[in-house]
Amino acid sequence: MTSSLFRGRSRRAKAHIRVRVTHAVLGALVGAGWLMLPLMTVATRRPVPAAAPGTPADAAAPGQGGTSAADYVLPLIAVAAAAVLAAYGYLRRVRRTRTRTTPGTTLPGRTAPPTIADAERQARIALVLADDCVRTSREELGFVRERFGVRKAGGWAREGWGEKAEAGPPTADGMRTGPIPATGAAADTGAGSGAGAAHGGFEAEPGAEVRARAAKAQFEPGADADRPSPQETGAEAGAEVRARAAKAQFEPGADADRPSPQETGAEGGARAGAVPGAASVGGALGDPPSETETQHRATAEVEAETATAAFVHALRGAETELVAAFAMWRRYERGLPGEAGARRQALVGVVGRCAEAGRRLDAEAAALDQVRGLEGPGAGMALDVAEGRFRALAARTVAAHATLAALRERYASSATDPVTGSVEQAKDRLLFATAHLNATRRSIDAADGDGTARNLRAAEGAVAQAEILVTGVERLAARLREAAALVPAALTGAEAELTAARHGRSRASLATGELNARLAHADGVLAAVREELTGALPYDPLDALRRITRAVDRLDVGRSGVLDTAALLVARTSLESADDFVTVHRGAVGPEARALLSEAVRTPATGTRTAFEADTAARAARGLAERDVRAHGTPYPDTTTIGLPGAVLGGILLAEDPDGGPPATFGGPATRGRRHVRAPG
Repeated sequence: MTSSLFRGRSRRAKAHIRVRVTHAVLGALVGAGWLMLPLMTVATRRPVPAAAPGTPADAAAPGQGGTSAADYVLPLIAVAAAAVLAAYGYLRRVRRTRTRTTPGTTLPGRTAPPTIADAERQARIALVLADDCVRTSREELGFVRERFGVRKAGGWAREGWGEKAEAGPPTADGMRTGPIPATGAAADTGAGSGAGAAHGGFEAEPGAEVRARAAKAQFEPGADADRPSPQETGAEAGAEVRARAAKAQFEPGADADRPSPQETGAEGGARAGAVPGAASVGGALGDPPSETETQHRATAEVEAETATAAFVHALRGAETELVAAFAMWRRYERGLPGEAGARRQALVGVVGRCAEAGRRLDAEAAALDQVRGLEGPGAGMALDVAEGRFRALAARTVAAHATLAALRERYASSATDPVTGSVEQAKDRLLFATAHLNATRRSIDAADGDGTARNLRAAEGAVAQAEILVTGVERLAARLREAAALVPAALTGAEAELTAARHGRSRASLATGELNARLAHADGVLAAVREELTGALPYDPLDALRRITRAVDRLDVGRSGVLDTAALLVARTSLESADDFVTVHRGAVGPEARALLSEAVRTPATGTRTAFEADTAARAARGLAERDVRAHGTPYPDTTTIGLPGAVLGGILLAEDPDGGPPATFGGPATRGRRHVRAPG
């Protein structure tokens, strides 16, 4: 076997090594002989010649009792030769190290090029960091816009791909795809971070208003707890009416949500259209807004657009860069490109895209701080906005608890799995927000600008995440009701598809045996869904639609519109659920789940097949995110601070200090943690 010393060297290199070894041996022999010379001559007994008469004694024997200059010549020559050889060897080694192409050691101070594993690790870190920065920046920008009196229907936390967005998410080339279209009456129930979203769900029964007022005491921040905000007033004024209208949907023994198999899709759609509150932003009882209110709202929107145009532009640019980075990462995970050098360059491109996204946000962070003015006069208005959203959300949280309980009674457990624990997490975030809202008021009274900004941003982050959790419950109730109304029509459409396939209208060239097998499978699926629909046990309407559409899709017959609608409804529900989970657990979710979710969002909604792809990717992303959260565990398990573990897990606090660290703010990696409290002195 070839020694590692000689492996990979040319013959010329081997000759140089032989010369060096020969020189070293000769030098060693010469040195040893020189050292042994005194020992070889010590036994010689040569008589000392007599001195001539008249010669001084010290001149007769110049070498006796002293040292002549000639004795130093040989040692000096040896030392000089050794120094020259050492310098020559060092210089040659340096030159070979700098110009060599074979693997070897590097000089101190010169960093070795990163390995492919190091590049992958850097790309993962960059993706997670950039995605966190974009999500946090979008969240705070929503509060900035509301400071000007504008609330986006559907919420800024979800704008970009929700049903209220005017365009889909940016793709790698900077273009935007169309959003998955809304279906039925639940189209207006976005991922609410707005006051209008307070009406997007269902109150379970009359009396929700009283319970909401009683429950607000456990979350109420500050001494002004009993003073209702404008958002609270609008939410509570029509609570009784909405509760009475919503009672029928969960009334024991009622058949409102369980239509018979003979019910038509039009009838189901009409019943789904009775969802209350979708258009109740204007008057207290759902009246349309007056002309004056409309004008004021339009003026406020113009002012908000003008004041936040630069921040919106920076956020959109960062989103575009991030989407491109996720697309490059997904191609890399699939093994593209295959050449090692190209794969390394792809990872460099991922890191570069993420860095550019962060740079765009960092560039506007200081300007946003000036607009907000949290360290100065702007703190009061920002606090009013946060407390207004907090009060409205406290009432919605109580209603969401009752709504979730009713959903569990009405539907199978799989139907409510996506929002299991959401109400409890929302309450935890609200308790955390309560503490920081109170701390904000104390900081304002003490003229502590840094403490005010830090505590207010922590409270805003907690309120935003609690709103996402509560809205998820409300939205799921709407989606399940819509799906239940759509199941009979989907069964009818599926039967028509099976009939067409039996008459040879399938677009796929299938053998007779294969076609019969697929028909038998579809018949079995439809029979099982009918049995669930007419049986006494609860069922999952969304899962029923998923099974119906997937079973019929294998026959590859011309799609009916109702099946496309059903597939899109299922896909949107999965996307919303996965995005909510990633947002409220972004402190623990890794890059794989985020990249898969980004790919699912980018899937164009062109029909049933693309809806299947989006649904599959979103569910897989949710599974990966849940796995990451389980592996991460509970941060700060021994803390006594209420809500701290959830705030760190949700990325509200950056976990850089023992107290949870600074709150995440608008900006990139260089500025998002700037809300540190300065040390006194």
